[in-house]
Order: sequence, then structure tokens, then C-alpha cells
Amino acid sequence: MTYEQARDELVAVVARLETGGETLEGSLALWERGEVLAARCQEWLDGASRRLDAARSADAPGTPPAPTDPEDDR
Repeated sequence: MTYEQARDELVAVVARLETGGETLEGSLALWERGEVLAARCQEWLDGASRRLDAARSADAPGTPPAPTDPEDDR
């Protein structure tokens, strides 16, 4: 799922939760889906940040490389 797809679906989930009208079970399912989508968006943003840090480090000679995230090995 792309960042844009996850973000758009998350926006739709939030809108449905804000309008109400869902059953308790439906609201909980939407909330759980929103949590998954928010985590996916955060993964994309964290990855983009690491890529930018690496690019900046490559552009600046003598600058130590940016630390890596151990979770990247999953």
C-alpha cells in the first residue's frame, strides 16, 4: 500500500468515526483499521526521513553516516 493510499483510507476512516452512527463493534473495527493505517503512514514517513538524512550525509563530505534503524532488517 502506498503512502497516499494509506493516508486517503485513514482520512475516510476518521470521517466515518467522526460522523458517528456506527455500532460499537463497527466503531472498534474502524478504530483498529485506523491504527494500522496510521502506523503504515508513519513507516513511510520514517523511511523518507532516513532517505533524506542519508542523502544529506552523502552530500556533505566528512559527515558521519546517519544511524540506521534496526527494524529495517525485518
